[in-house]
Amino acid sequence: MVRSRFAPSPTGQMHIGGLRSALFEYLIAKHVNGTFILRIEDTDQSRYVEGAVDVIYNSLRITGLAYDEGPDVGGGFGPYIQSERKDSYLPCANELIKKGKAYYCFCSKERLDQLEDQQKYDRHCLGLSQNEIDAHLANDDPFVIRQLIPEGKTTFHDEVYGDITIDHEEIEDQILIKSDGMPTYNFANVVDDHAMAITHVVRGSEYLTSTPKYNMLYESLGWKVPAYIHLPLLLSGHGGKMSKRKGDPSFQDLLDQGHLPAAIVNYVAFLGWSCPDNREYFTLPELVEAFDIKHISKSPSLFDPKKLAWMNGEHIKRLPEDTFYNMALPTLQSAIKTPGIDLREVARLVQSRIHFVKDSIELVDFIDRLPGYDTELFTHKKMKTNAEVALTALEAIIPIYEGIGTNDWVNDSLYAAAVECGKTLGFKNSQVLWPIRTALSGKPSSPCGASELCVLLGKEESIKRLKAGAVKLA
Repeated sequence: MVRSRFAPSPTGQMHIGGLRSALFEYLIAKHVNGTFILRIEDTDQSRYVEGAVDVIYNSLRITGLAYDEGPDVGGGFGPYIQSERKDSYLPCANELIKKGKAYYCFCSKERLDQLEDQQKYDRHCLGLSQNEIDAHLANDDPFVIRQLIPEGKTTFHDEVYGDITIDHEEIEDQILIKSDGMPTYNFANVVDDHAMAITHVVRGSEYLTSTPKYNMLYESLGWKVPAYIHLPLLLSGHGGKMSKRKGDPSFQDLLDQGHLPAAIVNYVAFLGWSCPDNREYFTLPELVEAFDIKHISKSPSLFDPKKLAWMNGEHIKRLPEDTFYNMALPTLQSAIKTPGIDLREVARLVQSRIHFVKDSIELVDFIDRLPGYDTELFTHKKMKTNAEVALTALEAIIPIYEGIGTNDWVNDSLYAAAVECGKTLGFKNSQVLWPIRTALSGKPSSPCGASELCVLLGKEESIKRLKAGAVKLA
């Protein structure tokens, strides 16, 4: 069975790169009915942020990325918080020392600082005799345990990038156990992934060159190497790697901006993956069904806020009407104070025309108060209207609409009356409907057509605005 894991560090908000990793790990497992695991990697206590674990839980809950095993749901491979697994790391490091695959390093911070100009640690402590090591340990001198990288090259297979060969000259003798006794992120990953029977490891392509270090650890400890899936670099609009420090949004930022969780998930799936049939709209279950590792790209992916906004609009369009109405109601109530306006109808009219719920404010602000507008708005080349045509149409339709009873003030009747008026004048339908819509909304665009606006505003207000438009044109 495929077992994948999302292993974030509790250092603040959920960033887009982290969400992408979680999503891809979830999809890889669920596509084949595998197991998705959450593990909290808190070995670096200096970067720990209070409340960040709850941020991780909430982000996964909101996006629907339900994990089968984790700190708060349990499972047969716990504990799922690294600091609670502390006792499992040092024995593994000691085994590596016995096998000659790792060594004690007693170098002081001052000495290491002097080596800053060197690309790699100079292995000063590798030459210590056993007596010297024993003396340091007996004296309780601070130490770290470093992995010994042998000479040569390592070739490994990645499910996205294929076979990769890395020269060991590029790899430093990484620290496995820090001076406080806690494991480094890299070492804890290997030990925990083995202990939790992880079969597929997903991470960013920037870790490709580090993979030999992990493989050496697996092989030195006699453990099976997992499958690797390295995701392409994630770039922001400024061209560099996405970073909160550079103003790139977190998952919470996107929610605060009005993005739907489902739209964010849908969009993030395309940051490094593509569907063979060029389909773009997906629900999470549909992504699970369609996702395939072989369609993950090697090329960097650009986070495009405009494309995400478009995706948000696509998800809003497909919401059930009641769901959208309940979502939009507070916004519509804040924008429309005129009594008697059918807000459910307003919600229905704007749903297909917006990218964000907040966009509806600009679409409906004419309902409470007709904005000041220029008569140029009545001129529309495509509709073949101008000020003269518009005035003729309004003067003709006003008495017709005044004669329609309140009970008959419905869309079909109003539209039919406008069409009949056009025939009488020898006008096209648009030459009557465009002036009506313009006079009612005072805007170059509206959430619906002329007759629907009449119904929305009611007979009294509609006649009042049509007359005002005629006066403006006269």
